[in-house]
Amino acid sequence: MRFGPFLGIALLLLFVWVLSFVLFHVASGLIHLLLLFAVISFVVHLFTGARTA
Repeated sequence: MRFGPFLGIALLLLFVWVLSFVLFHVASGLIHLLLLFAVISFVVHLFTGARTA
């Protein structure tokens, strides 16, 4: 399975959000913005689908 750029960004941002929330117990707005960007990227990926060249 080939991952597109949106899915890769979504997974990376989700991982950073979970890691910083668990390790540092940070609940600031910036961390939640990372989650928001991850969800938006994932939804965009789902609606656009995989594009082949």
